[in-house]
Amino acid sequence: MAILGITGGIASGKSTFRELLLERIAADWFDADACARELLDEDLAIKDQILQKIHPQAYDGEGKPNRALLRELIYQDSAKKRTMEAILHPVIRQRWSRQALEASAARRLFVVDIPLLFETKAESLFDLIVTVACSLDGQLARLFSRRGLSPEISQKIIATQMPLDVKMARSHHVIWNDGPLETLTAQTELFSRYLHDRYG
Repeated sequence: MAILGITGGIASGKSTFRELLLERIAADWFDADACARELLDEDLAIKDQILQKIHPQAYDGEGKPNRALLRELIYQDSAKKRTMEAILHPVIRQRWSRQALEASAARRLFVVDIPLLFETKAESLFDLIVTVACSLDGQLARLFSRRGLSPEISQKIIATQMPLDVKMARSHHVIWNDGPLETLTAQTELFSRYLHDRYG
């Protein structure tokens, strides 16, 4: 069975598309962002590396990650960002790759929601890649309304990511998510039918 990668930019709608898609197809799935959060919260080896290589105050006295500090560090210091990625991404890839093998053995479609699919040079590991994209104005509006991030911080975050037009050009399919939820739902319905026709 196929391995499907869903990628895009911050606040472009990847997770919403994934949720809508999984309502319409039979598939196992993996959320790379959720895995990263879990590793930050619970993995002691990851915690030690971050304290040593990123910042000695990256965790509070209760052992919880200081997400505001980490966000500020990685989006203002490209070296810190690369270091953080080098700590997290090999473990994340190992986890989803193992689950993909299990899904393949069970002859099930496997969906990976992975924002940094191209940045981590993982495209050769997928049979299909979908980029969920929207306009810059759409990203900024969602980051403000849903996360309370200022336009300045939002622009910095977006600037650190691979441009969406590059991701779209390198993908097999593109979902354009600049309209209402109904439009995204309609596109998801069409794509799910394509998957049914191709993979059963």
